[in-house]
Amino acid sequence: MTSRRTALQQSLAVAGMLMAAGVLPRTALAYNKDAFDAKSVADVMKALGAGAPTESKDVTITGPDIAENGAVVPLGAATTLAGVKQLLVLVEKNPNTMVAAFNVTDAVEPNFLTRAKLGQSSDVYAVAITNDGKAFYAKKEVKVTLGGCGG
Repeated sequence: MTSRRTALQQSLAVAGMLMAAGVLPRTALAYNKDAFDAKSVADVMKALGAGAPTESKDVTITGPDIAENGAVVPLGAATTLAGVKQLLVLVEKNPNTMVAAFNVTDAVEPNFLTRAKLGQSSDVYAVAITNDGKAFYAKKEVKVTLGGCGG
């Protein structure tokens, strides 16, 4: 009978051989560190190599008008634009502006829901970046109440 330890060692050895052969990626980092560390919307666009975003009715952002708990705010981003490669959720007044980045292909419907932490009331953006580097956005103001008391 094979022990759990032996099975794990064998699977790690196989994974190592597959990585060495180039079948598996060496790293699984699928994000742009500079974009996530950016402190403004303009800095995020620059880090991603996109142009200045233009407002569009083909991009939508959903979220509450008033968030009782800023630690868990449900947000949604969607677009009907063709040729979108990324869909972003940005919070203007957060210490790090980019909250989420979703890579989009033709096999993926560009409609995503996530939860974000908002430290204070802020404008929230959904930004769609197309294959040619153009950026389109929708904006919504989300008010955060402190302790659910209003504010």
